[in-house]
Amino acid sequence: MRRRDFITLLSSVATWPLAARAQQTNRVRRVGVLMSGVEGDPLGAAWSAAFIEGMKQAGWEPGRNVQIDFRWTASDPTLRRKYAAELVASAPDVVVATANSVVQALQEVTHTIPIVFVTTIDPVGGGLVASLAHPGTNATGFTAFEFSLNAKLLDLLRELTPGVTRVAVIRDPSVSAGSGGFAAIQTAAASLGVELTPIGVHDADEIQRGIADFARQPGGGLIVVGPPSSLQPYRDLIVKLTVEHRLPAVYATLAFVGDGALISYGEDANDQYRRAASYVDRILKGEKPADLPVQAPTKYELMINVKTARAIGLSIPQTLLATADKVIE
Repeated sequence: MRRRDFITLLSSVATWPLAARAQQTNRVRRVGVLMSGVEGDPLGAAWSAAFIEGMKQAGWEPGRNVQIDFRWTASDPTLRRKYAAELVASAPDVVVATANSVVQALQEVTHTIPIVFVTTIDPVGGGLVASLAHPGTNATGFTAFEFSLNAKLLDLLRELTPGVTRVAVIRDPSVSAGSGGFAAIQTAAASLGVELTPIGVHDADEIQRGIADFARQPGGGLIVVGPPSSLQPYRDLIVKLTVEHRLPAVYATLAFVGDGALISYGEDANDQYRRAASYVDRILKGEKPADLPVQAPTKYELMINVKTARAIGLSIPQTLLATADKVIE
């Protein structure tokens, strides 16, 4: 080979990695989002908007350098499995997932595509990650509040209605968010002499019967634990029944108050979706979910609906109103 030809070949080889990197940088990246809620629901729309806002803040503009594909499972196990497989088959660079059950459905079909989860409870106990500090799997993200904070809901209910002696707890016992949340309230109730009545969420009839039976006796209050993915289909029903039966109720999900619930205390899900975009950004730039620590909520909010309080004949203590982050008149 002549010296000139050899130099030309060497020069071409040296530019290959640079050209490949430029092509990879310029290509449109793909992000899948698997939501546990119902498409068109105002709450899900707000969460989606918060995620897109976070992506834009990180420099990712849908339609320009990133394509974001949403799927909605409506808390249906069949749809959850279908859309998990569908998103994975589309070969996204990363998938954002809500709730433990959604992450589990994704991990059943991929151990390589990165997953960023939000509002997920006990990811270690659920087997999603090896540890919070070092996830060690293809998933990482942002947790909902710890089980122990569910006892705070009982404190709020007693501050709201000091005379309460009986408390019904609506939860999904089939998942850790429901069973663990109930256990935390149960521990706190034992020292306070409060009688607890669990109510399941298998279907609407179970919820209606449970609340109606509980409301027949005086001195009662209600706590709604979750998880949100199990309760979302019955959100309007639960709020409606508590108002009809004039039951003071405290919720672990902020979204309920906007729909007419009395009082809620929990993490700001919109904030979590915005923060999830920062992890998606880091993964798209080369970091691995196994090395990104799972983060706990940084922002909790207390919301009170005064209009609902008036509807059930309840006066909210001024001390409680003064500490609220948001009051709905």
